Amino acid sequence: MKKSMFGILFVILFLLSACTVAKTQTLEEFYKDAKIENVDKVIIQDGSTGYAKTITKQEQIGEFLNLIKDIEFIPQDNQEERTGWLYGIALLDGEKEFIFTLSEIDNTYYDSKSDIHPIVENYYKQLEIAEK
Repeated sequence: MKKSMFGILFVILFLLSACTVAKTQTLEEFYKDAKIENVDKVIIQDGSTGYAKTITKQEQIGEFLNLIKDIEFIPQDNQEERTGWLYGIALLDGEKEFIFTLSEIDNTYYDSKSDIHPIVENYYKQLEIAEK
């Protein structure tokens, strides 16, 4: 009896530890958790065209991060896998990078508060950088 109870308890604890519980965080908290301290490059990729724009000027990087860093990401109830995305963003700190889309961070789907989509789309369209 004790062995079976121990076995059941072990399985339950294993299953609970295998499931990561996503929590509401700001974008800045996410990239700071990824050890991104000094962003020296930002790449914004348009998911519909595949084109990307790379930002390396510190003034533009600071401006972009100020627009998005305080946006909260709230885990969605439905975590079923999806395809496609509007914009993907990479924040680079030397060799370290933090990559996410506007609705997915580390394989978890989120809603954002305020809506990050128009902010990134407007910024991307206003960038006077040649698309690659």
